[in-house]
Amino acid sequence: MSDIGQAPLLESPDKNLPERGTPEPDEPKFPISKGGRSRARLLGLAVLLLLAGALSLGVWRHYAQHQQVMIAAEQRRNFVPSVRTEAVAASGSVIRVELPGTTSAFDAANIYARASGYISKRYVDIGSRLRAGQPLVEITAPEVDDQIAQAEATLVQTKASLRQVGSNRELARVTNARTTALVGEGWATKQQGDTDRLTYEAQQHAAQVAEANIQAQQAQLNVLRQQKLYQQVVAPFDGVVTQRNVDVGSLVQADATNGTFLFTMMHSDVIRIQLYVPQDQAFGLAPGVDAVVRVPEMPDRTFPGKVTMIADALQPGTRTLLTEIDVPNPDGALTPGTYCTVVLRVPRKTPSFIVPADAVIFNQDGLHVAVVENGTVHMHIITITRDFGREVEVRNGVTNGDQVILNPPVDLEEGSKVEVRPVPAEARP
Repeated sequence: MSDIGQAPLLESPDKNLPERGTPEPDEPKFPISKGGRSRARLLGLAVLLLLAGALSLGVWRHYAQHQQVMIAAEQRRNFVPSVRTEAVAASGSVIRVELPGTTSAFDAANIYARASGYISKRYVDIGSRLRAGQPLVEITAPEVDDQIAQAEATLVQTKASLRQVGSNRELARVTNARTTALVGEGWATKQQGDTDRLTYEAQQHAAQVAEANIQAQQAQLNVLRQQKLYQQVVAPFDGVVTQRNVDVGSLVQADATNGTFLFTMMHSDVIRIQLYVPQDQAFGLAPGVDAVVRVPEMPDRTFPGKVTMIADALQPGTRTLLTEIDVPNPDGALTPGTYCTVVLRVPRKTPSFIVPADAVIFNQDGLHVAVVENGTVHMHIITITRDFGREVEVRNGVTNGDQVILNPPVDLEEGSKVEVRPVPAEARP
């Protein structure tokens, strides 16, 4: 029989295939072989090992850094720095005080006219050195001579009046004596007796008036004669003429307020200097303290002097003590009005100490120094009184011989341990 037209024969169903109506599981598009799975497992294991190694390395490094920090901290705690020290010294028995000043003449005077008139002669000029009593100028005033002549004539007249009054007084005395005797005997009336007695008393008073007139006229004559003496102006003391305001022919007026200013004289054999010493340096200052004067224009020369006078009270506004110093100037090297510096050696009344400036610590707590005692640092608060540049003077906080650290480290604190570095032999004074 032919196969055409016959239905195809169905194959027997596979036992491994699922039955109809049962869903088939998803099958991978790319099936994985057993060798691929092994490689994946190895790769994952390698990644895990790598991560574990990196984590272990990080933990080890962190631990190592922590150990280094702990070791550094321990070393820092146990580290003893090496420092240089210097001993604190007590200040000397005197305070050296240097102050600016201006020289002035020991004596200085502006000379005015005491007599009015014209200058007839002038004997001196600026720079003239004079002795006391030496004439400066002469003033011509003819009317003074006439006034003196008139006063002398009046004095003669007054003395003549006194003699006349004296004669009248003697006559009145004799008359009164006689009248008194006659009144007692009854030959004269009491009225006559009283008249003669009072006349005698009047003559006595008249004589007293005449004597007083003579004294007044004599005083007036003395004034005029003094005016005559004032016509010659003389030097009041030994000195030098530093200013001249008149010449021959100048008209001068004698007046208490508007008199003519003739000359200025100064006595400069001794120079006087006035200083205002601050309060913290004035205690111990007294007459007799030595002083040394220096002038910038004469650097190779000094002028010794002494304190001669001091004020008994400080200036309220400045808290300074007015002090006068006298300096001998026999050769005239110092001239009045010169700027100078004065060094005083004042005996010290309050103790103080000298500390190197490199040892001073300034922070938020104030001024300190680090003092080493048995290898341990102690911070001492100090108060500076004067700054000398490389050294400072303090009045508290340290004692003589204390070892203070020079250029102390910034992290130095109370109780720190230090090692004192020995000073090289070549650096010792």
